Amino acid sequence: RKDKAISAFLILFGVAWLFPLFWTLWESFRPYSDVLSNGLLSVPSKISFENYRTALVKMDVIHYFINTIIILVPSVFFILFFGSLIAFSISKYRIKFKRVLLLAFTAGSMLPAQFIYYPIFKMYIAFGSAFGDKTLLYDNYIGVILVHVALQTGFSTFVLHSHLDSIPKELSEAAQVDGASVLRHYFSIILPMLRAPLTALGILMTVWIYNDFFWAWSLLKRDQFFPITTSLTRVGAFARIIPDQNVLAAGAILVALPLLVMYLLLKPHFSMGVMLYRAKPAGSK
Repeated sequence: RKDKAISAFLILFGVAWLFPLFWTLWESFRPYSDVLSNGLLSVPSKISFENYRTALVKMDVIHYFINTIIILVPSVFFILFFGSLIAFSISKYRIKFKRVLLLAFTAGSMLPAQFIYYPIFKMYIAFGSAFGDKTLLYDNYIGVILVHVALQTGFSTFVLHSHLDSIPKELSEAAQVDGASVLRHYFSIILPMLRAPLTALGILMTVWIYNDFFWAWSLLKRDQFFPITTSLTRVGAFARIIPDQNVLAAGAILVALPLLVMYLLLKPHFSMGVMLYRAKPAGSK
């Protein structure tokens, strides 16, 4: 009886969680005129992709998606590069206070975004003012990229350090005896062994940064730089140029579609990504 009760609860929870998604998808294929004529809960008399075509044009989805790629690609690249390089240095070389350094990097990923937003905002403005342009880091792609790299490199270092500790020290010792430079040691020996965790970590970072709303909304003022998720805050503005809510539903589906496609293509790696997420320090974001 207990198993049946748990199963029933999980089914109800799953239905409640998926219902908004399926409802949005359902409405995105219906003309709004059909809803007005037959009611919201009626069976549609016509199914079409017209709402998607309208959303692509009037919600400017392509423009916002390009903004997302401009922020996402360098952010993920530098997070993985710096995280792996720092983790490699701490794990494979004798560095004073390396445990303290690892703790400092990890602690940086535990700070709530709302707690550190104001200092970062003031720092960006002060840095730009020193060079005569307050928007040098604020209200452009660079500022958002930098904050993602700064905050997520700590988690990347924490995760990759754990994997590097499992690599036999004899390999690194042999490389040092053979006279390999630090960079050759990193690129030729360590990096190939980190291919699996780097792939999973890259997927995880892609999902986090793609779904980010707070930092883009906080550090970007002009609409022309908004990534695709932050652009949905313009529903009020869209309402003045978009004929109905079904077009907005189609736009929301278009926003979610890239991650869904990535999941279907890279499904085997998502399992490892979930394991990395469970290893993330409590309270990190």
